[in-house]
Amino acid sequence: VLSFIIFICYIAYLAAFFMMAPLLEFLLALFLLFAYASKLNERLKGLYWPLMDFLRCVTAAVIYFAISIAAVSKYNDGASKAAGVFGFIATIVYAIDFYITFNDLVNSLKQGSSDSPEGHKSE
Repeated sequence: VLSFIIFICYIAYLAAFFMMAPLLEFLLALFLLFAYASKLNERLKGLYWPLMDFLRCVTAAVIYFAISIAAVSKYNDGASKAAGVFGFIATIVYAIDFYITFNDLVNSLKQGSSDSPEGHKSE
């Protein structure tokens, strides 16, 4: 939702070239939501879905932080300030999601690595 709001704000102000980042992030988030809702992640076993979500969160946080600083410092109209503020909020949200996803990813990798040696020892 934040990505879509930021996308609308970037369309409304003068530097519309910033609108590509929130649009792509919105589409990626929509794709991952659709993939998890339709159980596509269970059918496509070749992709490691938690890692994809982790990388999406990291890149989104960095990109939103960079374009929010540029929007707030370079342009003076209200839409750019609103997009910058929403961008900083999105940066915080994606950083929290990054932290939670990172902990889940580490725990799943630890469980995966601890399960495999035990299975080989029992044989």
